[in-house]
Amino acid sequence: MYKLPTFRDDDGMVTIEYAIATLAAAALAAVLYLVVSSEAVVSGLTGLIERALSVKF
Repeated sequence: MYKLPTFRDDDGMVTIEYAIATLAAAALAAVLYLVVSSEAVVSGLTGLIERALSVKF
C-alpha cells in the first residue's frame, strides 16, 4: 500500500534557513556599506583622524 508523504518533516529546512540568513547578512552588509561610505561619515572620520594626527605631545 502506497503511503502519501506527510509534510510534517523538516527535510530541507536547514538549507532554506541558511539561504535566508545569508540573504539577511548580505542586505545588512549593503546597508552598512552605504552608511559608512556616505559623505557625512567619511568627512567625520577624516576630521577625527586629522585631529588625532595633529595632537602635539
